[in-house]
Amino acid sequence: MLPTSQPMPPICLDRIASGARTLMFASAWLTLTACGTLPSSPSLGRENPPPPMIVAHRGGTGDMPENTIEAFQSALQHGADAVWMTVQVTRDGVPIMYRPADLSALTDGKGPVANATYAQLAELNAGYTFKGLRAGDFPYRAHPVRIPTLREALAAVPANVPIMLDMKQTPVQPLVDAVGTVLTRENAWRRVRLYSTDADATRAMARYPQAQLFEARDATRARLVQMAFNSECDAPPHGTWSGIEFHRNIEVIERYTLGKGVTKVDAHWWTPAAVQCFKSHGDVHLMAFGIENPADYARAQALGLDAVMTDSPRDLRAALAAPVQK
Repeated sequence: MLPTSQPMPPICLDRIASGARTLMFASAWLTLTACGTLPSSPSLGRENPPPPMIVAHRGGTGDMPENTIEAFQSALQHGADAVWMTVQVTRDGVPIMYRPADLSALTDGKGPVANATYAQLAELNAGYTFKGLRAGDFPYRAHPVRIPTLREALAAVPANVPIMLDMKQTPVQPLVDAVGTVLTRENAWRRVRLYSTDADATRAMARYPQAQLFEARDATRARLVQMAFNSECDAPPHGTWSGIEFHRNIEVIERYTLGKGVTKVDAHWWTPAAVQCFKSHGDVHLMAFGIENPADYARAQALGLDAVMTDSPRDLRAALAAPVQK
C-alpha cells in the first residue's frame, strides 16, 4: 500500500499531441461504468496520450441557451462526448435544469427556483437573455425555449452518452431526494456522475449506494494546494473522479500581527506533478474545466487528463479540426 503523503518529483512531458475524441469514448465509458469499472487512465509520459473527451458545459453556454434540450442536442451534433447539466428543484419537488440563483438571470421570470412551482417555470423562456452575434440581438425572445425537467433531459440524451450532473442549490436535501427519485425511476444511475461545489451535497448523495460521484471540490483543491505549497502527495483512492479549473485566478493571503499580505496568482492547477500524484493510487480520472482553445486542449492531452469541459463544443471541435498553421 502506498503512503498517503509522499513527495512527488517533477516529471517532464516533451511532446504535445493534439486531436479530437469521438463518441466511441463515451460509449466505452458508459459500458465500463455499467460493469462497475471505469476506463483505464493514460499513462503519464506517453508520447501520444489519448485525447481527452469533450464535455459540453451546461450543453454549451456559448452556443445555445444553457441547460436546455436544444443546447444538449446541439452539443452532441457538434461532437461533444458528454454533457454537463445543472439541476435545481422546484417548490413542488420537480428537478429542473437551471443554474443561476435567480430566474431573472436567464429567463423572463424572477426569484429563486425553489420559490416557484414546475407549472410556473414551464411558462418561462429559458433563452430570454441569450445574446446573438449582433449587439442588442436576443434571438430566442421571438423563439422561446423551455426549462426542461431532469426527466426530459435524460430522455433527450442518448443512453450511451455520459451525463455529469451539477447539484446547484441549498438546502441540499430536497434537491438530493428529488434527483435520487428521478434517477431511480428512469434507471439512470449508471449513466450519470454527480458533482457539487457544496460538500454537504456530495455527502448527502453518497448515502445512495448506486451514486457515482466526483470527489468534493474542497477535497480536490486541498490535495492540489498541498502539492503546490509542500510538494506532498495526498492521492485520491482508486476510481475517483476529480475536476477543477485548468486556469483559476486565486488570492494567497498571509496573515501576520500587523496585517496581511495578498498575492494574486493565475493558478494552473493541473501540473505534471499534480497529475502524477493524483494517478499514483490507481485508476483515477481527472477533468479540467474551462478549455476553450486548441492550445489548452493539447496541454490537457499531454498531461494525460481524461476529460475537458468547454463552453462551446462547436468552436472547440472546429478549431481542433482546422489545419495547423505553419
